[in-house]
Amino acid sequence: PPPPPAAASQGADAELMDGAYFRSCAGMIKVAQMVSLLVAFITVNSSQWTDYTAYSYFQIVALCDLVMILFFYIVHIFRIYRLLTCVSWPLAEFLHYLIGTILLLIASIVAASKSYNLTGLVAGATFGFLATILCVLSIWSSYKVSCITQSTGQYH
Repeated sequence: PPPPPAAASQGADAELMDGAYFRSCAGMIKVAQMVSLLVAFITVNSSQWTDYTAYSYFQIVALCDLVMILFFYIVHIFRIYRLLTCVSWPLAEFLHYLIGTILLLIASIVAASKSYNLTGLVAGATFGFLATILCVLSIWSSYKVSCITQSTGQYH
């Protein structure tokens, strides 16, 4: 006979990884953000720089955003948010995206303005802008989860 529904749901909760997050919209957006930030970092790093300060700032912001997005991706994949309940994960992710997106937008604008039509620098700035747009999508979805559902008392 099949196990009772309570036992089946406990088995799903006990799994180490959340396989559904891989295929979710939020998970795919995070992967797209990480890929675009990695491409932006690599193209800028392998190009001839026209302004050391502008591109070192761009690289620092891109790498820090990449690490933080990877951190939150791992938190979701391995369900760490269930173990560390003292942290408001939706709020932490919302604040990360808010601050990170503003810094990434500034870094991308500065990088684009200092590129002087050098292909690698233009490509890096373009991927920086793409990552910024993807981060805005995450801000919107994080806002929806952390603010709207908490104010209505509904958790999905």
